[in-house]
Amino acid sequence: MSTEMVFQTHLVLGYVAWLLCFGAYGLPWLRSMDRVAAQRAIATLHSFRFFGLVFMVPGVVSPNLPTDFAVFAAYGDFATGVLAMLALLTVRIRPLFWPLVVAFNVAGTVDLIVDYYHAIQIGLPARAGELGATYAIPIIYVPLLMITHIAAFYFLLRPQQNAT
Repeated sequence: MSTEMVFQTHLVLGYVAWLLCFGAYGLPWLRSMDRVAAQRAIATLHSFRFFGLVFMVPGVVSPNLPTDFAVFAAYGDFATGVLAMLALLTVRIRPLFWPLVVAFNVAGTVDLIVDYYHAIQIGLPARAGELGATYAIPIIYVPLLMITHIAAFYFLLRPQQNAT
């Protein structure tokens, strides 16, 4: 099987596995909470996105990994993580908390979509080995991030309900 096929299979199965897990455990858990608690849980996960800076660490990724892809992915993740942390820090100041929740979800979603676009443009599936130690990020971590951004928007847009 080609590198491209392995990468694409991993990516698809990453989404399938996380959707099954999230549907069985994550979504029911988040639905049982009030809106603030659900958004705090999602923001807590995304607060670890500072880890994306690893795309710029020499020796972790191949020097052949296109710099434009690595730098945008790294700083997009970093910005999203900082916004998520700011949301968590302002949870008791609701006029700040809600705009920060929207900001980290918009920034994070745009980051992931643009990263997918850049990955397609550079033919990343065929050069997946250039990701080096970061290979697991798009395969395991990114599907969960995208799914939880969608869930965050769902919880932002749904009518307020009491937690069960």
